[in-house]
Parts: sequence; C-alpha cells; structure tokens
Amino acid sequence: MDIIICPGIHEPELTESFISGCFNLNCDRAALHPRGDRKLAQNPAHNILIFPEQGVLTVSPFKILQFLHNCLKDRLQSPVFFISFSAGVVGAIIAARLWQLLGGTVTAFIAVDGWGVPLWGDFPIHRMSHDYFTHWSSSLLGSGHNNFYAEPAVDHLSLWRSPQTVQGVLTDQSLGLYQNSDRLSASDFVHLLLKRYEEK
Repeated sequence: MDIIICPGIHEPELTESFISGCFNLNCDRAALHPRGDRKLAQNPAHNILIFPEQGVLTVSPFKILQFLHNCLKDRLQSPVFFISFSAGVVGAIIAARLWQLLGGTVTAFIAVDGWGVPLWGDFPIHRMSHDYFTHWSSSLLGSGHNNFYAEPAVDHLSLWRSPQTVQGVLTDQSLGLYQNSDRLSASDFVHLLLKRYEEK
C-alpha cells in the first residue's frame, strides 16, 4: 500500500519527526527537498511517499495530483492511503477525490488537525485533533466514525512532531483496542487504521 504524506506549512523537520515517531523509520532528508527523491522510506508493507512542496504549494490539489502521477505512473489501482496535516488537508482532500475520479483507489484518508476543512469523499475519512474542541467543531464539517483527539490537549504542532507521545481518545470502539481501553497514542491510532484497511 502506498502511503501519501501531505504536510502543512511548517519546517520539514516536523514531518521527519512524524515519520520517525509514527512508523519508526528514519527519513531520507533528500526526499524532503522539493527536487529530491520522492521516496521517503520502505518497509515490507508500505511505500511511504511525501509531497515535497513547501509553503503555499502544500494546499494545491493539482500539485499533489501531479505528484501522485509522477510517483505512481499508471498504477491507478494501487491502494493509496492519505495522511495530511493542517493546511495540507485542504489540497489533499481535493486531490484524493480527483485521484478517485480518475480511476485511482483511495483506501482511506486521515486529516491531522485539519480544523475548518470540510471533508467528504467516497472513501473512509478519519480526523485526528490536538484537543476536544478542535475534534468537536471539525466534526461538524464531516468526519468518519473512527476519530482521535488528544487528551490531555496538546499544542497544534505536537500532534505532527511527536505522534508517539501524544495520548488521546478513540471516539469509536469498532477498531478494537487492547484490554478494552479507548485510550491510545496518536501513532497507535494510525497503526490501527492501517491494520484495519490492510485486512480488507
């Protein structure tokens, strides 16, 4: 499965931290450069790709779509799993819908702190929020059944910088958690979703 990471408007090092904390992989720094290699890391199950543009281009669905075409070529049916953050959610959700309209397969979409961004699509959508207010107010603009919010609340960037240390609440028990607990880390939440969609 191809995992497409769409960052927000922030330092590239934060995305490196997200990849390291969420997937326990070290990033190839050249892959974060706009003109560098687009492949971040590989493990037996996933091909992790990061949208390399920075600044306002992170919100461009057409740039993200071009990136997908460049990386995946004619592999439209290859399952794509989007993880987007902050302002990057704006372009990523539109790009995911366009990719599907072109015949691509979008397995699922995670919006990490995409506050104020309406989310809709013919694929599963999940929100991760840095506090309960962001979770509650964002869900008014669309969300799936399985979402995550930090408890206790953390600052906006911490959710992207250190997903392995941010503890929070799962809003739906259908994912099935260890020891019947609804508390987990942000990175555990991502792993649960990946496992769920890999099994389908």
